[in-house]
Amino acid sequence: MSDVVEKTLTALPSLLSLDSQPGSAKLSSSSKLGLLIRGITELTSKHEEEKLIQRELSSIKEQVSSPNATMRQMKELMVRTIYCEMLGYEASFSYIHAIKLAQQGNVLEKRVGYLAVSLFLNENHELLLLLVNTVLKDLQSTNLIEVCMALTVVGQMFPKDMIPAVLPLVEEKLNHPKEIIRRKAVLALYKFYLIAPNQVQHIHNKFRKALCDKDPGVMSASLHIYTQLIQDNPEGYKDLTASFVTILKQVVGGKLPMDFNYHSVPAPWVQMQLLRILSLLGKNDQSTSEIMYEVLDESLRRAEMNHNITYAILYECVKCIYTIHPKSDLLEKAAKCIGNFVLSRKINLKYLGLKALTYVVQQDPKLALQHQMTIIECLDHPDFIIKRETLELLFRITNAQNVTVIVEKMLDFLRTSEDDYTTIDLIGKVAELAEKYAPDNEWFIETMNTVFSIGGDMMQPDIPNSFLKLLSEGFDSVEEDSKLRLFAVNSYVSLVQGEPSKLPQRFLQVICWVLGEYSHLREDLEPDVVLRLLAKLLDMKSCSSETKSWVLMAMTKLCSGGAAACAAQEVSETYSSSLDTVLRQRAHELQFLSQNSELQARVFPRSDDPEPVEVDSSLSFLDGFVSEALAAGAAPYKPPHQRQEELSRSKALNMEPYGLSLPISMSSSSIAERQSPTLLSISSGLSGDSTDLSHKGGSTALKLDGVKRVWGREGYLTQKEPAEAAQVEVPSPLQSPSQQGDGDRSQTQTSTPAATPECDQEKQQLASSLFVGLSSQSSVCLMGKSEPTFQRFRKKTKGPSTSSITSLETANQLVSPPPVDKLLCNSLLDSSIASELGVSSPEQTTQLSEGFTDNATCDAQVELAGSDMKGSDPAVNGDDDCDVAAFSEDPDPHKDLCLPSHLPAEFSGLVHSEITPVVTNQSLDLSVCHVHKEDCLVLVVFITNSTDSAIQQLLVQIVSEELEVTCMYDSPEEEVRSHVVAVRQYCIKVKRPLVHFELVGMVSYQLPAEMPQTVQFSYKLPLTSFIRPLTVSTEEYGTMWLAFSHDTKQNLTMMSDEQQPLVATLNALKKKLLLHVVEIIGEEGIVACSVLQDQPCLMHCRVHAGMLAVWLRSSVPDLPDCLLYHCQRTLQEH
Repeated sequence: MSDVVEKTLTALPSLLSLDSQPGSAKLSSSSKLGLLIRGITELTSKHEEEKLIQRELSSIKEQVSSPNATMRQMKELMVRTIYCEMLGYEASFSYIHAIKLAQQGNVLEKRVGYLAVSLFLNENHELLLLLVNTVLKDLQSTNLIEVCMALTVVGQMFPKDMIPAVLPLVEEKLNHPKEIIRRKAVLALYKFYLIAPNQVQHIHNKFRKALCDKDPGVMSASLHIYTQLIQDNPEGYKDLTASFVTILKQVVGGKLPMDFNYHSVPAPWVQMQLLRILSLLGKNDQSTSEIMYEVLDESLRRAEMNHNITYAILYECVKCIYTIHPKSDLLEKAAKCIGNFVLSRKINLKYLGLKALTYVVQQDPKLALQHQMTIIECLDHPDFIIKRETLELLFRITNAQNVTVIVEKMLDFLRTSEDDYTTIDLIGKVAELAEKYAPDNEWFIETMNTVFSIGGDMMQPDIPNSFLKLLSEGFDSVEEDSKLRLFAVNSYVSLVQGEPSKLPQRFLQVICWVLGEYSHLREDLEPDVVLRLLAKLLDMKSCSSETKSWVLMAMTKLCSGGAAACAAQEVSETYSSSLDTVLRQRAHELQFLSQNSELQARVFPRSDDPEPVEVDSSLSFLDGFVSEALAAGAAPYKPPHQRQEELSRSKALNMEPYGLSLPISMSSSSIAERQSPTLLSISSGLSGDSTDLSHKGGSTALKLDGVKRVWGREGYLTQKEPAEAAQVEVPSPLQSPSQQGDGDRSQTQTSTPAATPECDQEKQQLASSLFVGLSSQSSVCLMGKSEPTFQRFRKKTKGPSTSSITSLETANQLVSPPPVDKLLCNSLLDSSIASELGVSSPEQTTQLSEGFTDNATCDAQVELAGSDMKGSDPAVNGDDDCDVAAFSEDPDPHKDLCLPSHLPAEFSGLVHSEITPVVTNQSLDLSVCHVHKEDCLVLVVFITNSTDSAIQQLLVQIVSEELEVTCMYDSPEEEVRSHVVAVRQYCIKVKRPLVHFELVGMVSYQLPAEMPQTVQFSYKLPLTSFIRPLTVSTEEYGTMWLAFSHDTKQNLTMMSDEQQPLVATLNALKKKLLLHVVEIIGEEGIVACSVLQDQPCLMHCRVHAGMLAVWLRSSVPDLPDCLLYHCQRTLQEH
């Protein structure tokens, strides 16, 4: 310990320049910091440390408050304060002095001030506002050190609302002659993109210049931005594939300076970042993947050095090879690499091999068969992490034939596990497998009982909720429903008769619900017997109040009269005076309903197939009351998160002008932009309460105030996969196991004792049980697409009017569209930059047809799963009501199969998009177009039978989480005769706005004497397809503006019109986005639109400093941000 202290004291002077002598290399023993560090290391208890630190902080507080303290003394005091804060003691009194030191000191003092600020404050701290002007001044400084310090602070903790103030200065630094400035500017823009992607939307083209920067450091910094951009929109960056491949070739070939090497490996972290980018670009794209094959082969060949960093590169290579379009020789090399990892004696390499095998087993399940005995041995490995990763691998290869063995292994592991995170994770996986592959009712109920017992109160609440929903909704067979419910009742009655005090609370709640709902199915079980069993639960000391309320609810369902009513009366009298209001209410309900059997039968009807209850979640029946209250002067409703945000902001500094009657909360716009549209029609009473994008959409969003963004959606932001446990020298995985040396003796090794024949036979039997079904008939194919598998518990399909999901059988297999914050940056890069870089696109996008109206908007994109076919069609506008037609069929097989002629007659007077093929194979062709109507969008699907025989059992299923999809046709399965075109129509409405929507569909059909076949497809629609002009007067606009609470602000680039730029800009938006310009007065204008007919959005525009200050408001969360994105894109295209 003393050596560490001495080294620390020796290094501090050179880092912080604390000594009086400029050339000193050792901390003076009389230095205050030196005395503090030595004093702390000599203490023997935590209490003594607290007393010493409190005395030190009191002394520092007194000195910093002295008016005679010099900047040099302040610097030394800040260093001591930093050390106290690092030990966990608050020194909030010094925060303002740290900001002053960063503002007023020289370069060395600024350095300490900025360091203290970055350690003391977070990006939401109110004092950061005082640092904005200092950062702006330092960004314009000619001193490189000051510019570097300002860029470092901007990239670490700059507040989101102040980004527009520094963004132009940071953009300028991308062209700075010094590479360190350019690199820090790129990292600052990367931070901006993470917290406010729409703020940097207009500078995507400059990122390309950073990618081609002559300095490798700037280039590697830009890779972080491109990783995020390509994750959000891989299609927009396909033309950069050749550039990324060229960069990777240069890196692998050692063309970068030696400073980038690590243990003689050329730029390993750059290699891994590029491999991740290539895997995103090449996924499901053969032409793009072919460009990568050569460099991937070279990366595998060169990464043969015996060091952990090369194994990390190999791991990324393997993931990339199995993600892109497959190539046989690369797959063989990757499989060999995985095998050598798995067979290694080193725990780190074995873990890496299992991790890689878990990733690739979905694409190549046969690879697990080659290492089945090694996987069996890993189940009994002494290392906890190895066993956990092995179970994760088994979870990926589970099917209906091996589910019982794999679930048993998982439950055995859970019984001995002491890690809460692992328990929660595996409990969810076991519940998922039990519901998906249960062989019979008995096994399913017993497995779920074990899940509830082991998981206890730690498991996620949706596991018991899903179980109860499954029992309630039932399946396709009424007989199966009754058998499952009856077995559950028998099981739970025996559990309650045993020792219920040992059961977790959530399990008791499940038992109470099941007995209350379905105990009547057991004819020999009287209600009063069940009531007495439930009453016994109330007497347990371990029974919580929540569980007691479940018990009382179950008793209320059973108190139909007779002895049951008497038992219920006793319980209700006991709890009718409870201090718990919920229990008191349940007791009164039980008492009242037990005395009125007729009312009890109406409230809790017993039916094996109850009628579905339609719940109006939007509470639309209160619209009239709300409108009257608002007209009478009541304040609009504010969600809890918005009220909490306003309370927190009320303590912050008020930067609003005094002219407004009510304060406007701070948003992403600058102070000069915060003027309301009251100059047009509203004189006062404007409330500009706005919420950030991160809070929109409900109050359940996770709030991370004060927490630096270190982990993202994919894990740690700088590397997606966990690092190895230790940096050790180990043999190359590309060598055979017999050629590997002993390696580092400090590395833990797995000793394999000689196995007896009985043990080998046991392992062989276990392997045959675990890996059954992983053959050519496996449910997982090479391209990673799930084949149709048998699922025992299939929920009943709902009517099209009560669900936005046309068929619930595939709801869990289809991908939901991404959220708004992931789509805000999906604009395509300028083609001029691509030509400047000299990069040609490997696959040109299909050109759009020009034969539509001027109201055409953003392209609708079509993607075919597992195919390279792409298509696009422009959105167009129509006016008639939506009348969804039924399934139609052309009876004449010799008629010309021109698809436009098969468009339903009711759409003949409307403009429709181009009919685009989405599925093409030897059996059928499927094409799609959409028709605009005033109150909905109609999706028309054309199914062409290309065979000489009839297609039977044709079923088209379309699902979307954010859209309401309604399909109207006579029967779910139809027969399509040879060379006939069948047409289906879907009425589409918006439930929650997004920048782009994705409809995911599945077509299943069967040809005579053949097995059923399934094809998946996807169809993307922009929000602009649903936008309709909203015609309102100026007075109506003002009333609506006051009633809306969700808003966003942004400065946009105006049209280049010398006479009337505002009019030209609004006309462009009107023409492209179908907006209604309400009124234009001078330098301001107001615009209105709606998503179909039920989601209005208002926009106020004002010319300020050559920019268009836009303020959007709506009653719908996320709609202002989505519309702002399309406004930005429209003006960029002009």
